[in-house]
Amino acid sequence: MPGLGTSFGRGGATTAQQDLANADCILIEGSSMAEAHPVGFRWVMKAKERGATIIHVDPRFSRTSALADIWVPLRAGTDIAFLGGLIRHLIENDLFFREYVVHYTNASCILSDEFRDPEDNADGYFSGWNEEKRAYEGDSWFYKGNDLSRPQRDLTLQDPQCVFQKLKRHFSRYTPEMVEKICGVPPELFHKVADALVAASGPERTAAVCYAVGWTQHSKGVQIIRTAAILQLLLGNIGRPGGGILALRGHASIQGSTDIPTLYDILPGYLTMPHKGDETLQQYLDKYTKKTGLWADYPKYLVSTIKAYYGKHATAQNDFGYSWLPKLTGNHSFFEFLYDTLDGKMEGMFLMGQNPAVGAPNSRLQRKALSKLKWLVVRDMVEIESANFWRESPEIERGELMPEDIETEVFFFPAAGHAEKEGAFTNTQRLLQWREKAVDPPGDCRSDAWFVHQLALRLKAKAKASDDPIDEPLRALDWWYPEDELGEPKMEAVLAEINGWKTAIQPNESGVLFEQDRQGQPHHGPQVNGFAELKADGSTACGCWIYSGVFGRDGVNKANSRKPKGYLGHGWGFSWPSDRRIIYNRASARPDGSPWSERKKLVWWDSEKWTGIDVPGFVKGKAPEYQPDEAAEGLDAIPGDAPFILH
Repeated sequence: MPGLGTSFGRGGATTAQQDLANADCILIEGSSMAEAHPVGFRWVMKAKERGATIIHVDPRFSRTSALADIWVPLRAGTDIAFLGGLIRHLIENDLFFREYVVHYTNASCILSDEFRDPEDNADGYFSGWNEEKRAYEGDSWFYKGNDLSRPQRDLTLQDPQCVFQKLKRHFSRYTPEMVEKICGVPPELFHKVADALVAASGPERTAAVCYAVGWTQHSKGVQIIRTAAILQLLLGNIGRPGGGILALRGHASIQGSTDIPTLYDILPGYLTMPHKGDETLQQYLDKYTKKTGLWADYPKYLVSTIKAYYGKHATAQNDFGYSWLPKLTGNHSFFEFLYDTLDGKMEGMFLMGQNPAVGAPNSRLQRKALSKLKWLVVRDMVEIESANFWRESPEIERGELMPEDIETEVFFFPAAGHAEKEGAFTNTQRLLQWREKAVDPPGDCRSDAWFVHQLALRLKAKAKASDDPIDEPLRALDWWYPEDELGEPKMEAVLAEINGWKTAIQPNESGVLFEQDRQGQPHHGPQVNGFAELKADGSTACGCWIYSGVFGRDGVNKANSRKPKGYLGHGWGFSWPSDRRIIYNRASARPDGSPWSERKKLVWWDSEKWTGIDVPGFVKGKAPEYQPDEAAEGLDAIPGDAPFILH
């Protein structure tokens, strides 16, 4: 999210794997795609058959390297310098896609006079560095006029305070000689890559970038991805066929586990988790709601999310239950809570879909942390190392830990395999797909959904018998899901809630997919057909606003659709947002709405509306020449030639 989301607005791949076949050049870095994503790699081979140049940048020669036209062995961890050299090459030699850059990026925006970059400051920091807090303060990081929605611009890109000139100055250090010194890449090979990318830029041609966990899990992964985003914007490749950045995810639902997060600092749909100090709903909304773009509807997304959590208990009178949401008090990420465990600050842990005793960094530290817990719940199909660390581990063999001294009580629950449960997963290209259950799990094996569901029912029963204020959120939790004969929650009911519905109940109203709660009482109104229908007044509930539309009033579970049509695969699954396969696709047309070229057309203005091969990522009837009034907000504040509509 920080790399892609900061650059473009959304924390997901900008394109679809099938679209790689339309690329004229593909740069693969931070991935051995042929080995790790072989199904998706078929589209790379399709592109090569059509004449595309395939570039693989990796310290190791792999199957991907063998199939590439150019292999670039660079020193591990030097990706930023290599990409920075490409950025410098484009700028210094005036090889960037100027019309795209001027109209569709912030390159022409003029920064405030107070902004300073490391070249201005002898200490090597940007302006705003607070040494005591070890963090930047962004007071000087604004455009001139202090209006993010309507910044002053210099379309010639010559103003010394414009973003382009700052970018040029910042990346000027990455000469081919510097790239060779840092990366070990000879200038001849560097220029070969640069020439291939430049040749694939412009109205008629595009290039794609593919990366995987070689970047994502790098200590500087955010900065690497951000640099790649700058490169692709300079080349004019975002939102266009055969272009974009394809973030290759490591497992079937790695994308889904950030969309509906297992992360500590965000809520579903990339809403910010409340922090200590965000004590009221209004304080929170004032802090995170933007004036322009889709984030101007932040209150609709947040209130609808809370309504999905707490149902009828979330009312306008109690701020829709906002006070029941946890408030962050600091860094609660993986290693931080590991240290807390070692310090005896954590009593218990639920471990599902992970095996830190052998599968996480510093596994010795992981096992020692597990030994400090009072209880540990492990769910897996076999007894993994994290379940038996207390009797079989290197620390036990070496005598560092003694089984009789470990007080951790381990509860092992047998889990169901992927063929033994149903539900949706979200993969590399933001694509929700439905997995049918083939067979029931054997014996006592149950799905993770069953476990969470049954645990929630028991916790709610305990909370109901309690008058402790700390149990109030549990008492208010709207746990309404119907079950099958094994006690499994019906996963389509969960998907219906994720999609969202109107909360008002009208007898015999159409579009209601699951009418009753566990007590047989009417539970909700008809489904919404997309996030544009969400409201901030409590009249809608939605588990994840970016998924809205996957299960609308027509009753079709679009994640389970299996009738693809067109080269982008519409009709197979559901790609968020709004089943759009290439996001920011307004950029596939010129500022006047016509395609950049016939060869690279995707969406365009037909004199009345936006139309095309993909679902247009723009207000359907907004003309290219539209200019907002100064008082305009939300999507009304987005001009007709601005493709990045979240900002």
